[in-house]
Amino acid sequence: MSNRIAFLGCGSMNEAILGGLIDGGTNPADIVATVRRAERATELAERHHGITAIAGEEEPDNNRQAVVGSGVVILGVKPVGIAALAREISGSLAPATIVISVAAAVSIEQLEAALPAGQPVIRTMPNTPAKLGRGVVSVSPGTNCSAAQLQQAKAVLSAVGTVVEIQEGQVDALSAISGSGPAYAFYLAESMAAAGVELGLDPELALLLARETVAGAGYMLAEPGADPAGLRRAVTSPSGTTERAIATFDERGLPAIIAAGARAAAVRAAEITRQLA
Repeated sequence: MSNRIAFLGCGSMNEAILGGLIDGGTNPADIVATVRRAERATELAERHHGITAIAGEEEPDNNRQAVVGSGVVILGVKPVGIAALAREISGSLAPATIVISVAAAVSIEQLEAALPAGQPVIRTMPNTPAKLGRGVVSVSPGTNCSAAQLQQAKAVLSAVGTVVEIQEGQVDALSAISGSGPAYAFYLAESMAAAGVELGLDPELALLLARETVAGAGYMLAEPGADPAGLRRAVTSPSGTTERAIATFDERGLPAIIAAGARAAAVRAAEITRQLA
């Protein structure tokens, strides 16, 4: 299997994976990336020395060129363009080339229908902390993906964080927790800062306190074996201030609100998949 990895479309997520691979020791000469604009190709080549970056406005066949001889191809364009991109490259893929999609809401069935029969396909769902190497990436193998090919894909994607294998039927639920989840944490920090201002703190100080507290708690959660409930109990003294706050959250139904939001996100993810189909 070729060591060459092709990134078709190199927005923030594909660039995060690309950079993580290089940081982890992948030879930049084994990486090719395609983009639409020449300026973006130049930017990528300067930031990640040694890769090949091809712009579509200079090379109309850039995507087909990139996949020739590649062992792994990662599709990173917008979801609405994934099927067309898959059809575009289908005649240039080797039968054993692994095609990975990082696009939300695009099903394995849609990918396989646009590619040659028997092509190994893997659907993934990454989240934005991947940009810092602290992401969560799900992998769901397609019909023709072998165990060895799935392991190879996991090795590639582990460059940006934790990789979990799930059945495709669980992708919408995962998306509602880890895909949308960073926004929930940001929303919490935003709300904490607003509460601080209401209590009389300077807005800049309130934002600093909220931001650093949420970030610090995240680091504690990232420790091996960390348990959210246990960590919460450790800072909740009986009859103390934190206990009063948690009790108020429970009285106002915060856990139910979070669950309802996650359900709404999962429902919307399913709706988008149907629309793309």
